[in-house]
Amino acid sequence: MGTKKPPSSGSDHHYPDPAAISHGKKKFKITNWATYNKALVNRGSLTFWLDESAIQAWYEKPGTSSRGRPQRYSELSISTVLMLKRVFRLTLRAAQGVH
Repeated sequence: MGTKKPPSSGSDHHYPDPAAISHGKKKFKITNWATYNKALVNRGSLTFWLDESAIQAWYEKPGTSSRGRPQRYSELSISTVLMLKRVFRLTLRAAQGVH
């Protein structure tokens, strides 16, 4: 005698194997954000040379005529970092390490 199958309700349900379900990329919980951010800034290393006049002009000269917080970096330094960011396709965090 053979085994009896349970009666079908008209539609066969298939339940996938739990081991076969993909849950995507495993996520890690970041607990030390300062170290994580520093690692992202230091991920790539870029070395370049500036001439002496560019080094002298890197920081903004303090001015007393404008109101508000004084600027730390000059227009030359800001445009240089933005150009490097664009040319080397750096993220904002990676460009933060350039100074």
